Amino acid sequence: MTDKILVHSTCSSKDEAERLARALVESRLAACVAITPGVTSFYRWQGAIEQSEEWSLAIKTSRGLFPALRTELARLHSYQVPEILAVPVLDGSEAYLAWMDAELQAAP
Repeated sequence: MTDKILVHSTCSSKDEAERLARALVESRLAACVAITPGVTSFYRWQGAIEQSEEWSLAIKTSRGLFPALRTELARLHSYQVPEILAVPVLDGSEAYLAWMDAELQAAP
């Protein structure tokens, strides 16, 4: 298993998705953020079932940077309760994992 994780989040607009992605990559909390438009989410919020068109973010980072990334993403996000879910990366291309290491800030 690697120390890399994939963090999943969603947001309400292309502008917000791009703003979040740029901030996370500029701060080196993420090596890459892939944005997927046109995600339809169904969820219960304040007692009602909601349906929203959202933008999905796949944030590539390391386990050691997750606390700082989670804090920064929550701070910058427009949602009251943003989705911030981390999934471990079991294995991957050695070249890609090395590239991620070079692009991420050193974990505290």
